Amino acid sequence: MAGGGSPRTSGGKKRARIEIIPLIDVIFFLLATFVLFTLSLNKSNGLRVSLPHSETGEARDPAGTATVTVMQDGTPAWDKDPVTLDELIVRLKTFHLQHPEPEAVILINGDTEAPFSQVIYVFNEARKAGIAKVKIETHSVVAGKEST
Repeated sequence: MAGGGSPRTSGGKKRARIEIIPLIDVIFFLLATFVLFTLSLNKSNGLRVSLPHSETGEARDPAGTATVTVMQDGTPAWDKDPVTLDELIVRLKTFHLQHPEPEAVILINGDTEAPFSQVIYVFNEARKAGIAKVKIETHSVVAGKEST
């Protein structure tokens, strides 16, 4: 071994050594992986839009939730996938069939500049498809702090 002799006991047997440098490397790799993974998590399943602010917003449960984004120009998207109005209606009906009523939630993720009529259209079509829980995603503003 470089840098020193091998440690031996009085009987001539080698003592076990714990090499700490590889252990530190592994710990830093795991830490970096964890940090990068958590930074890549996106709370919303919808496309990135400028959400309106709300002081009474609540945290949401992502289970059984589908996100419909209404873009600035009024076009809809289903979970980051731009769709036509006809495709939106089909996906809403399919979502309702796949998720039982208490858990099925449609989250409308509308841009602040999106036409209000398009947001209402999505809201109405979700209700027509039989989905009772339709929510609007906003930035919650609590005591000067913003959160999604």
